[in-house]
Amino acid sequence: MARMTEPDLHAAASYVYDLPHVLIAQEPLADRAAARLLVVNRADGSLAHRTLRDLPELLAAGDLLVVNDTKVVPARLVGRRAATGGKWEGLFLRREAVGPHAGAWVVLAQTRGRPEVGERIVLTGRDGTDADPLELLGRAEGGAWLARPLGGAAAEPAEAVLLRVGRVPLPGYIRGGVEHAGDLDRYQTVFARAAGSAAAPTAGLHFTDEIFAALTGRGIARATVTLHVGLGTFRPITAERLDDHLMHSEWCECPAETIDAVRSTKARGGRVIAVGTTAVRTLEAAALGGTLSPWSGPTDLFIKPGFPFQVVDGLLTNFHMPRTTLMVLVSAFASRDLVMRAYAEAIRERYRMLSYGDAMLIV
Repeated sequence: MARMTEPDLHAAASYVYDLPHVLIAQEPLADRAAARLLVVNRADGSLAHRTLRDLPELLAAGDLLVVNDTKVVPARLVGRRAATGGKWEGLFLRREAVGPHAGAWVVLAQTRGRPEVGERIVLTGRDGTDADPLELLGRAEGGAWLARPLGGAAAEPAEAVLLRVGRVPLPGYIRGGVEHAGDLDRYQTVFARAAGSAAAPTAGLHFTDEIFAALTGRGIARATVTLHVGLGTFRPITAERLDDHLMHSEWCECPAETIDAVRSTKARGGRVIAVGTTAVRTLEAAALGGTLSPWSGPTDLFIKPGFPFQVVDGLLTNFHMPRTTLMVLVSAFASRDLVMRAYAEAIRERYRMLSYGDAMLIV
């Protein structure tokens, strides 16, 4: 009998699976906690089917949940070029921190023709009427534009303006990125606090105040980190080898109170359960020096097979696109073979996939 070839864990092709388009969730569930939950046990390789509402009984007293409290900004912009009337679309990324245009918006833009410095963009508000325009000031890194809000919007915080003119920046696999009524609320966790994300930390979308109350009642604590999710999270790995992939950078923070909670949890024999791959990246980035310490700043940590996890003992995560750094991270934590078997089971059982889909608990 021919011997099966072992997968190359550092080849991007090893993280590809057949994702049926019909399973990609296009709408959120009416009840956040009704999502199905595939429980994956690393110790014995078992798989079990539960729901998010069962989470309190699946964890143990003394465990610690770590959630990402980033807040999604309604960053998708639509409008027209004042000079030509041509359709214009953009995505607010951040405000420029330093330099002659400090405070300007950094915006990725798409339009026909070649916009010029000084040109104005008339934004369309969420109510369909014209809003205060943007003035293009020049180019930023990566082909983005620097833009300045005019009129009354010039004196307002960017978040306040975006709440009037921005749309939810849904990934393209959800209705082509088109916002529906309810997305502004449902593509946001109930514990979101720090505005700055271009995408939701989707594992956290399943939680409700009732679930948190049940967890607290079971003696399961909660702590927070912040990682502002960037567009790079959706990009597939185009390099053939993982080591050749240019990992995107995202800003994150692991505060002192979370460090203290992790240390206390470990000392009493509890487990640290990260809610989402973003929480994993933040916690493990804070421990890269060998000691878990309060930390904030940009991280381009790419967690691949062989990575020495120092903090995270369990992971609650949604199902991810093939050939992405998220698939690689989950496979590094649970093993590639077990993750692929779990995904095959989820597809066979018709789980809802990706951002608005169901979840997996790896313990």
